[in-house]
Amino acid sequence: METHFQDSRQQTQVNAPLTYLHEAAPASGVPVPVAAGVEWLRMPLPFALNHINLWLLADDAGYTAVDTGYATAEVQAAWRSVLAERPLQRLIVTHFHPDHLGLAAWLEQETGSPLWMSQGDYLTGSMIHAGTSPFSVAAMVDFFRRHGLDAERAAALEARGNAYRRGVPAIPQRYRQLFSGDTIRIGPHDWRTIAGYGHAAEHMSLYCDELQVLISGDMLLPRISTNVAVQAASPDDNPLGLFLASIDAFRHLPADTLVLPSHGLPFRGLHARIEQLHAHHAERCEAVLKACVQRAYNAAELIPVLFEREFSDPHQTMFAMGEAIAHLNYLLHAGKLHRVEEHGSIRFTH
Repeated sequence: METHFQDSRQQTQVNAPLTYLHEAAPASGVPVPVAAGVEWLRMPLPFALNHINLWLLADDAGYTAVDTGYATAEVQAAWRSVLAERPLQRLIVTHFHPDHLGLAAWLEQETGSPLWMSQGDYLTGSMIHAGTSPFSVAAMVDFFRRHGLDAERAAALEARGNAYRRGVPAIPQRYRQLFSGDTIRIGPHDWRTIAGYGHAAEHMSLYCDELQVLISGDMLLPRISTNVAVQAASPDDNPLGLFLASIDAFRHLPADTLVLPSHGLPFRGLHARIEQLHAHHAERCEAVLKACVQRAYNAAELIPVLFEREFSDPHQTMFAMGEAIAHLNYLLHAGKLHRVEEHGSIRFTH
């Protein structure tokens, strides 16, 4: 498979270490300055990935929050403590996932702060929240069954129900639509939106040229790879290809840009991290191709090939299945694999 690495400079970037602004994360709910007018606010998550980074941007008479956290009483209590000293006047949400959109409606009710986000993610979140087919649990489980998910794990996903509503109890009834390339004036600084695809419908990162700071959301994480998944509503999509093209859009930003990710620590090494992610996915695709030389595989059978760990709960199974299908569709779009569909079952082979 053709990879992104074509010269020694790029290989050097793959091996280059990232540098971190802080050696450790702040305590949950305690804002910490990271740049002029920018504060880091870490909140807990009830998953294996146990935290999310939110960002507070000083904005005239108050603050703009970038992302809101997952809807739990613990996070609400932390927000109340923050709001006692930092009044909010606007919510910018990078994308529709529960740890980002979860408390937007509650914060709007508490503070009057309007929601700003992309139309793609606002509508996708709304449809998942409502359980509208083909964004329903039943549609997802049926899709995964066709890709080889066994009866036990499929039943566990069904029994979990619409878990999205637990993290996002409500969604604001109005929003201001963000477009890629918008300039948003926040306090004394301009922030430009950069759309990204593959992880969410229309993820919005924010970049400030004056500060040389990128709020990357989930599009660029320092230690883990962003989940890219195929959805039941668009089964033939190529989200991995979209994701790789999207992170390439960050290449024009300065090499010493301070990256503020949604998970992990703020870091410098933007270009190196892009190369590392390309290398990671190229390696995973090579592993899939090697396996499919032997026989036709479905996505469920390839989970152990793609991931070194076992998945013990439905939440992790959902991400693993979506990502396995994403790698298979990527190779299908590249002409490296062929899809064989028989009796409602989908497999891939050379």
